Amino acid sequence: MAHLKYFAMMVVVMSFLTGCGFKDIDNRVFVTGIGIDPSENEEGTYRVTLKLAIPVSIKSKSNTSSSYQFLVHEGDNIGEIIQILETHTDKVLEFGHAKVILINEILLEENLKNFMDYLFRRGDIQSIAYIGAARDSAEEVLRTLPKGESVVASPLTKFFGETGNDSPYVVSVYLYEIRRDFHSKGIDAILPIVETNKSGTQLIVNKLLVVGDKGKPLELTSKYTQAFNALKNSVPGYSFRLDSEGYKLLINMTTTKMKYNIIQENGQPKSIKVNVEMSGTISQSNKTLLMDKLEDYNKLASREIKQELEKMFTSFQEKDLDPFGFGLRYRTMQLHQKGTIKKWENAYPALPFDVTVDINLKTTGTID
Repeated sequence: MAHLKYFAMMVVVMSFLTGCGFKDIDNRVFVTGIGIDPSENEEGTYRVTLKLAIPVSIKSKSNTSSSYQFLVHEGDNIGEIIQILETHTDKVLEFGHAKVILINEILLEENLKNFMDYLFRRGDIQSIAYIGAARDSAEEVLRTLPKGESVVASPLTKFFGETGNDSPYVVSVYLYEIRRDFHSKGIDAILPIVETNKSGTQLIVNKLLVVGDKGKPLELTSKYTQAFNALKNSVPGYSFRLDSEGYKLLINMTTTKMKYNIIQENGQPKSIKVNVEMSGTISQSNKTLLMDKLEDYNKLASREIKQELEKMFTSFQEKDLDPFGFGLRYRTMQLHQKGTIKKWENAYPALPFDVTVDINLKTTGTID
């Protein structure tokens, strides 16, 4: 009798249970990339492109062009545009694999919050997605399929990830870093520039944009981009071409370390002291080099690199930009007061830089 009561109770409980809400994998499609451009029509503001990965058989893996589908729509609101794009396919759009987000560099001249708020708030878009500034068109960059690209994988994830490209010219930026730097006082956000070659068959990533609160972003040259990456992220591979005192050398650095401090007087910032230590080798020279003169080469390289770094720091000051976060460091050195950040903003454009560069060349290179 007790068994019958238990069975009846289970039947009643199960009658109130609903079916499983899980969508089968056949009814899902993965979004691997998101591109945001200015609208091409007067009616809209933004043009959103979604790159979808289409499953293919092993036999057709060589045909990468058929492995992707692109959904494009224009409108005034990013969230509404994506809702409309969800009606352009019979499957559920999965954003959990969207590893790359590209924003047209023209849009970066306006307030980031105007169109990035949706990406920050949406829970299924990962905060570790890579983000970059697309030159000319984010849609065209997403559609670029270099030869040798594997199926259902974006080449940009290999550019920015640790498993592929490790060039010192490539700076990786995550979505959460953009949000953090955008809302922090005393530091400006950076974005790598992603562009294509003239034929549209290759992707190129070797420059940076520094995005401030207002005004046009500052574009860093390839030379300054690798210098910034080496100083900020201690990325190995920084190279410097020296042309002085009859020497034409190419120096490759294996390690780079930067330490800096804000010098103050009575709480007022007076200067920025930067210490840089580098070690590396000479990989090219127009003259025969001697090991017993290595210290002379160290001094020559230290002097030339110091001048180069001072130019880079002052170029940021002239545009009132601070990608290194000197202002953030100053804030950590003060008690919380209402006028702290204002004091820094007033002082930063005129602060002198005291740069010290210590070069330690290990060898003049190997010649058999």
